[in-house]
Amino acid sequence: MLPRLDYIKQLRIKLGLTQRKLAVQVGISASMINQIETGRCKPSYETAKKIFEFLSALEGKSSMKAADICSRTLVSVQKSESVHDAISKMRDYSISQLPVFEDGIVVGILSEDNLAKTIAESNNKNLSVMSIASVMEPPPPIVDLSTPAKALIPLVRFSKCVLVSETGNVIGIITLTDTLKMVE
Repeated sequence: MLPRLDYIKQLRIKLGLTQRKLAVQVGISASMINQIETGRCKPSYETAKKIFEFLSALEGKSSMKAADICSRTLVSVQKSESVHDAISKMRDYSISQLPVFEDGIVVGILSEDNLAKTIAESNNKNLSVMSIASVMEPPPPIVDLSTPAKALIPLVRFSKCVLVSETGNVIGIITLTDTLKMVE
């Protein structure tokens, strides 16, 4: 089943296509596109299908991907570092979470929420000797840089952040703030 015909104009405009460009791509006249968009003519099923397939494919290509919204300045800590060092990094870079690595592999996440809880429950333990391994949370999800950004919003809301990888190497992080880039 195809979408309603009045979506053709909406999609075409959203994608920045002229009637002429759309017509050339699907093999019909610009006049025909105009008549379809104004409701003066109903295209055959095959023509409508061609139009929607082209617009859908183009929309998929133009949609933002994880690579477009991730922060590529990845500040991280090693599992063996102290909580005190992690807090210093978080302050220095004004960030709310740090991926935790061990031998180049993500093994956890350290968030300001969890740190606040740890500090409250620490009973004046010395943070400079407390290791990150003792307070880190499980690692966040890792997605490929080509993952559609819209698909990441529920994931980021649930897990606070998502790491972005390229050929198996973590290259960036997406937080709730980064998802706001899709609105720009």
